[in-house]
Amino acid sequence: MATSEDVCNEVVKNSPENCVVKLEATENKGSEPSDLQQILEFLQKNNYKETLELFKKEARLTENDQGPEVKVENGCCENSNSLVSYTSDSDPSIYDDAYLSLRTFIETSSDMHRCELSCILYPVFVHMYLELVFNGHEKKAKEFFERFRSSQEEYYQQDIQNLSFVTKVEHIAHSPILEEYRGNKFTIRMLRDSYNRLKRFMKEKSLNSLMSIVDDHLIVDVFDGAPRSKQQLDGASGAMFGDVAKEVNKGKIFYGLLKEPDICIQLDEDDEEPMQNEDGKSSKKRKPKRDPLLMKKSKNDPNAPPLNRIPLPELKDIDKIEKAKAYREATKRVNLGPDNLPSICFHTILNSHQGVSSVEISEDSSMLASGFADSEIRVWSLTRNKLRSIKPPNELELIDKECDDVAERIMDDRTACDSIRLHGHCGPVYSTAFSQDRNHLISGSEDGTVRLWSLQTWTNTVAYKGHLFPVWDVSFCAHGRYFASASSDRTARLWATDHIQPLRIFSGHLADVDCVCFHPNSNYVVTGSTDRTVRLWDIHNGSCVRIMTGHKGSVHSLTFSPDGKYLASAGSDKEIILWDISNGEMVANLKGHRDTVYSLAFSREGSILASGGRDNCVKLWNVSKIFADQDSEMGYSSSLITDSKQYEIGSYPTKQTIVLSVHFTRRNLLYASGPFVRADQ
Repeated sequence: MATSEDVCNEVVKNSPENCVVKLEATENKGSEPSDLQQILEFLQKNNYKETLELFKKEARLTENDQGPEVKVENGCCENSNSLVSYTSDSDPSIYDDAYLSLRTFIETSSDMHRCELSCILYPVFVHMYLELVFNGHEKKAKEFFERFRSSQEEYYQQDIQNLSFVTKVEHIAHSPILEEYRGNKFTIRMLRDSYNRLKRFMKEKSLNSLMSIVDDHLIVDVFDGAPRSKQQLDGASGAMFGDVAKEVNKGKIFYGLLKEPDICIQLDEDDEEPMQNEDGKSSKKRKPKRDPLLMKKSKNDPNAPPLNRIPLPELKDIDKIEKAKAYREATKRVNLGPDNLPSICFHTILNSHQGVSSVEISEDSSMLASGFADSEIRVWSLTRNKLRSIKPPNELELIDKECDDVAERIMDDRTACDSIRLHGHCGPVYSTAFSQDRNHLISGSEDGTVRLWSLQTWTNTVAYKGHLFPVWDVSFCAHGRYFASASSDRTARLWATDHIQPLRIFSGHLADVDCVCFHPNSNYVVTGSTDRTVRLWDIHNGSCVRIMTGHKGSVHSLTFSPDGKYLASAGSDKEIILWDISNGEMVANLKGHRDTVYSLAFSREGSILASGGRDNCVKLWNVSKIFADQDSEMGYSSSLITDSKQYEIGSYPTKQTIVLSVHFTRRNLLYASGPFVRADQ
């Protein structure tokens, strides 16, 4: 690496292709060369000329200084300082013996150290194989790969399958695996005593190749204290690049809810149903009452962010009216629990030959939107009210704008219908989301665009372009204006309805970002990825403030508890994991589904979690008991992780309908929806 002056290191490796790799690096104070290189490559690739010039100026780079650069000869490798570390003159036959010796050492260690040390086997396997390939030992690499691949954990098998395509040195230049391993070291949290035993073993056996891999490609986060149990290690493992260093999740986050505006509401007499006497006659209506929930002033949450931390739109009169309606609904809400389970209303989409790819229900449960594989979006009304559009301009001019019911007068009853079709995308629609005021709908598609639809004119008003690949998920902020998108380009982006360019780009995942969700206080966005991690991002500065590992497959669904403290995630590993986002720790791992989980929803008071997925089943979980156990210092006990049955309080299978969406209404009625799939499909 470069130190205090420009350095040109040349590594020449004799191989059948006579590949020559030249690494040139220019030092820049305060930044690692690999970081500079990645930033400069990104800006140049996307033609951000002005930003590139500003960055060079701030980094004190001259016109001739392009940052660290790797030149390629004979089409071998295009970049990565990490490739140089694979250069070795060692006998290729020693790799099998070294790995076998390491595995034997771990298997013969005491129970206290075996679990900790076993985490090192997978990254050592990967880097030994890549080292053999890079140095031209193709036959030995194949033998090593086939001998030890089956002994790796099940959740790494897909990564190993992708690694199997790298069989020649020229493959490395175009391998996504190498791109992921470049600049991303595998992190292992290990007890200090276990780590000292490992170092002593490698030194006594003179395993120089193994020691170089540990030094160059692994980050060992050593800690003191009691060793973790096998259940704890299995619960936290599974991410593409291992554990998360403890310091990563130490930063403070504001998980509390914002103070609600004080809205004094008096229930109208029309909202009170008349009481009936024993003879069936209606009794005198009760006097209008004021509900404590509506009248009490909201208290300041000590964990809530400052109101001016991010700019949020001011409440309009119509927004205050909508909040008043929500408060009224809350007074009629049913309190749920193990002895008082919710009623479930299932909306089945029939004759969906176009292929249903997403289902979303509005916050007030009045509308349902579905995306189809033929690029169509269809919106249904779930109430007696029909879907209507605004009157034409010439008729709007005749309406008195000062009248109280102007919002009703502008709607055209002649256009009333039960459902409306929206067209604009040129690929399957993978996700939709309603705005809080139900005036807008956003959608994400395979065509890489996010589209904003007006639900008053039922037309596409904006197409937001920025993602390079399909958009898997979209989410609207509860306070309006902001929305987020997740894409196959490994990024999530924050948008505003009045800006055509993204406000934030959240980059850090190592594979597709499959799902995205806003925190209830709108200051954070959480993402789930194919790299099997869950990340929490701060909207204020765009930084990643929490990284949570534990899933063994892609994460497809995320939802926050109503109080904002807990997060639920689920995906292709058929598991539901509950997290305490205040510290990033796992609270519980719930197992019960037999296939991918696509949707999660907390009840309005947060006592029950509903889940649905590809196994055609809706399940209910008693999360209030889990949180109570955690508060009484029982969190992360073995019962919380292994004994899911004591928390499963309901299971409701459908015949042949996949559950793509679950949603609690304001009164805690559970809605679920999905397409009917024939047995021969």
